[in-house]
Amino acid sequence: MVETPKRSDGKSAARKKAAASRAKNATTNTAKTVKSTAKKASKAKPATRSAAKKPAKPAVSKGRVTKIEIARTGEELRKITAVWRGKDEKIALVPTMGALHDGHIALVEKARSIATRAVVSIFVNPTQFAPNEDLERYPRDEKADLRQLGALGVGLVWAPSVEEMYPGGFSTGVKPGKAAEGLETDFRPHFFGGVATVVAKLFNQVRPDFAVFGEKDYQQLIVVTQLARDLDMDLEVVPVPTVREKDGLALSSRNAYLSEGERAIAPNLNLVLSEVAHAAAGGASVAHLKAAAQMRLLTLGFTKVDYIDVRDAETLAPYDADTGRPGRVLGAAWLGRTRLIDNVAVALQH
Repeated sequence: MVETPKRSDGKSAARKKAAASRAKNATTNTAKTVKSTAKKASKAKPATRSAAKKPAKPAVSKGRVTKIEIARTGEELRKITAVWRGKDEKIALVPTMGALHDGHIALVEKARSIATRAVVSIFVNPTQFAPNEDLERYPRDEKADLRQLGALGVGLVWAPSVEEMYPGGFSTGVKPGKAAEGLETDFRPHFFGGVATVVAKLFNQVRPDFAVFGEKDYQQLIVVTQLARDLDMDLEVVPVPTVREKDGLALSSRNAYLSEGERAIAPNLNLVLSEVAHAAAGGASVAHLKAAAQMRLLTLGFTKVDYIDVRDAETLAPYDADTGRPGRVLGAAWLGRTRLIDNVAVALQH
């Protein structure tokens, strides 16, 4: 979980003057660095066609494949998990929408390391997609997912149908808390309502001791953490660091949509966010960094930038370096029809 250092008592006039100087230098240096990055990106060789068309292949073990039980109804799920709870076995849940890649595999491995039993849910949740989004073309391959999970020793997959999750007459939703304000919500206002509702249902259905989420969807991680805490759900939300390609691109099922040229440009999102994080840690103006970074991403070949912002790492409130609290740089940008998101931690200065 994210640590929350104590709030600082403020700065003397001399320290404030020094901080301002550092901020000015950091801002200048960051602009130079990003500009240099733009030149390098224009000379970058396109990725191979296989890298552009296929998600990363999960590094699953080559040992004996476990026979997986698949629960498709609530009754089947309850029967299996009731036996485990009767033996006082700990359960960890990994919620997914399938199309598994190395990022998901890292979540499953974490779940298996902290609990006796790991449950992986596979459900493409329609309530978090807007009418103009990619629900129908979202990648699905249940057979491949089951093979990978079997190789990892997962014994139970919760794979309900849409009708099972949202039966006729369903009309109740969960309103997410303050962490859902801004960022993704400014561009996908429906999204976190759908996420909060389906996650609350999954938690009630599986009743896990742990729920494992990746840091790649950072705002979602904080929203879910607040949901579990505020609604007194008896479980711990466990974060797992983002898994990346060698060039820094965060793994995502949507990376399969990228063309060769787009795949070559995509790692620059992480690079630019990292530069913003470094400058923000030095006290640079967040407003200036946001504007400069958006301009650079467009120069590097991104077709549109939804947002780049620096937020408190625990609450997602606006970031203030003077508090001494950890921060997070979050960004979302488009390459053609593909929307990429990423985030980078702001290292505290000592």
